[in-house]
Amino acid sequence: MTRNLRMTGAVAASDAARVLGDPKATGAERSAAASALAQAAHQVRQTRAQAASDAARVLRDPAATSDERSAAGSALAQAPFRASGKKK
Repeated sequence: MTRNLRMTGAVAASDAARVLGDPKATGAERSAAASALAQAAHQVRQTRAQAASDAARVLRDPAATSDERSAAGSALAQAPFRASGKKK
């Protein structure tokens, strides 16, 4: 497995925190935001498969806000990928 060393930037972490504080955020949105926030600049962690799946669902949701999309995109960018391009 290839190790992805990307980390969540300050803007995406702020967006993720806003999503987590939103009482209207769905479970998938919260999962993606939590994953992105857990990988803030001082952490070296990767997005788990379920969180990556939730993040992809948020990105496909036309009703998702820009904060939700930012957090989901950050989480998805930090998911480990195999050489074939498939998520592990």
